Amino acid sequence: MLMLKAGWHDSLIVLGGLSKLRVLKMYKLTKLLLLISVFFTTYCNADRVKDIASIQGVRSNHLVGYGLVVGLDGTGEQTAYTAQAFKTMLSRFGITLPPGLTPKMKNVAAVAVHAELPAFAKPGQNIDITVSSLGNAKSLRGGALLLTPMKAVDGQIYALAQGNLVVGGFGAEGADGSRVTVNIPTAGRIPNGATVERMVNSSFGEGDHFVFNLHQSDFTTARRLAKAINEFVGPNTAKPLDATSVQVSAPRDISHRVAFMSALENVEVEPADINSRIIINSRTGTIVVGKNVRLKEAAVAHGSLIVSINENQRVSQPNPLALGTTEVTEDSNVTLTQQEGKMFRFNPGVSLDELVRAVNAVGAAPGDLMAILEALKQAGAIQGELIVI
Repeated sequence: MLMLKAGWHDSLIVLGGLSKLRVLKMYKLTKLLLLISVFFTTYCNADRVKDIASIQGVRSNHLVGYGLVVGLDGTGEQTAYTAQAFKTMLSRFGITLPPGLTPKMKNVAAVAVHAELPAFAKPGQNIDITVSSLGNAKSLRGGALLLTPMKAVDGQIYALAQGNLVVGGFGAEGADGSRVTVNIPTAGRIPNGATVERMVNSSFGEGDHFVFNLHQSDFTTARRLAKAINEFVGPNTAKPLDATSVQVSAPRDISHRVAFMSALENVEVEPADINSRIIINSRTGTIVVGKNVRLKEAAVAHGSLIVSINENQRVSQPNPLALGTTEVTEDSNVTLTQQEGKMFRFNPGVSLDELVRAVNAVGAAPGDLMAILEALKQAGAIQGELIVI
């Protein structure tokens, strides 16, 4: 009897009546099959549960604070609220300025401090913070943030921020007013710049179940998620509540629940195809066409009309003895040019590739393509949703 320890789990495989050479061949064959399965799994459309859904009640919280950045090299600001905050800070240290005295500060700037408090963050842990100028400070480069309380929407202090800023931008200004700025010098970050002081209560360990919320609502994906969990754990473990939520029964013991969640979040689910959509960003000219978009039979002709207006000034100079005045007249020349428009025809069920090839063939610019797509939608020739953002 030969006992061989498997490399992919901790149990022992007991093989009897087999030679050692044959066992090794079987072991290598098994490893090859595992590699092949991993290869095909990588290229399938399945996603992990952690990539398509989140747990209801387990989320981050936004924090914000108001503070002062000091130590600037003459790039600070002189505003009323900065002076008021500076006086308040000095009063906390027992320093009182004479009445009516407004300090002139060029190395101090009032800033807004904001951060994201992760779920399950405990007191004593550090989080990153972002610091942004509130006034007319020219740069925060080289500055240090003084102790700043950070509050949540309930008004409670959840973290304290302080530290030296890391600013990626800088600026330079000449005596004649010329100025050069690289990136944004009025905002910076402090890695691990805030210490958590209060914990946010979570409902993760409460009740007999928890709920997965899909990032993109879809009835088919919700049904597939519940089916995958039931196949992995057992029947009636998960049930879809609607197009977004799937309720999962879970153990009450918190350590068992964590282990249970660790196993579930790596279960693979194949999400449903999204709705057929065409997204148009009219400001940037960006157009994204989904793979399921189809066109009905249609013919499109699109030509460009170019209007050119040239303004020329003519000076009318009278004779020296005419006692007239010099007059400047405007001479406008308007030219209208219409480029040749090409017509192309779409057959029923045209795919995305054919649409792109047809549009590229006529050399349509993004603006022309937007007009074509909007006209096709109005004609009812697009099988999908047209969204303009």
